[in-house]
Amino acid sequence: MRKNIKLTALAATATALALGLTACGSSSDPSSTKADGGKTDESKPLVIAASPSPHADILNFVKDKLAAKEGLKLEVKEFTDYVLPNTATQQGQVDGNYFQHKPYLDDFNKKNGTTIVPVANVHLEPLGLYSKKVKTLADIKAGQTIAVPNDTTNEGRALQLLAANNLITLKEGVGTGAKLSDITDKKGLEFKELEAATVPRALNDVDAAVINGNYAIEADLSPAKDALALEKAEDNPYANFLAVKDGNQDDPRIQKLAKLLNSDDVKKFIEEKYRGSVVPAFAAPAS
Repeated sequence: MRKNIKLTALAATATALALGLTACGSSSDPSSTKADGGKTDESKPLVIAASPSPHADILNFVKDKLAAKEGLKLEVKEFTDYVLPNTATQQGQVDGNYFQHKPYLDDFNKKNGTTIVPVANVHLEPLGLYSKKVKTLADIKAGQTIAVPNDTTNEGRALQLLAANNLITLKEGVGTGAKLSDITDKKGLEFKELEAATVPRALNDVDAAVINGNYAIEADLSPAKDALALEKAEDNPYANFLAVKDGNQDDPRIQKLAKLLNSDDVKKFIEEKYRGSVVPAFAAPAS
């Protein structure tokens, strides 16, 4: 989830979220105060930054099918990188974003001094290993090259996927922050570090590539069908969520969107549209 940008017209558990929504007040009470101390104008469109797919697709479903019933005006702005959505949220250019997972956000906040916080988990995109040159994991041999995302959390995640499938060996105890230097046995493989958004375009130039789920979908790859190896969804910390600048969590518009993103309608939409390539992950964001 760097520099190229495309702009177009982006949980709590169900019980906790419902309680939070019940507690939300009108624009005249304290719960409607923004992070900068101003009052929320609930009549204004809620502007959310999102990766094109599946994030913007899911948001546009909410915008077209569900938002009006809740009195929510939703505007979606698409970004094709993993940096600008957070900087735009921090600077107040958008009201929130939907494109990232908690390990990435924690790393981003630490490196950039930002104060973005998760509001509601929505879905998981299993990270996968893809190739146009080999058909099975057993076909990956010494001397071949694998492309991996170069941002800290997604590279660590990619290396963990490769280690789980016995393509490399990592230092004992290395977690999601694993780096190439933590590989103790490359088994003869070479690695090419690329920005996450560009990895799919490198598939013709490398023997295999670890690709984020949203970028795989944009490249017409089906994680459920095309991946040589795929992350398991169970106990996976990489759920993607709606996020805002700290202090804006109680914006009534954000709370309405969080409720809709965790609705049965969105669950059905995700399951029918993505057929396992993207899976619902409604739950409280990790602390």
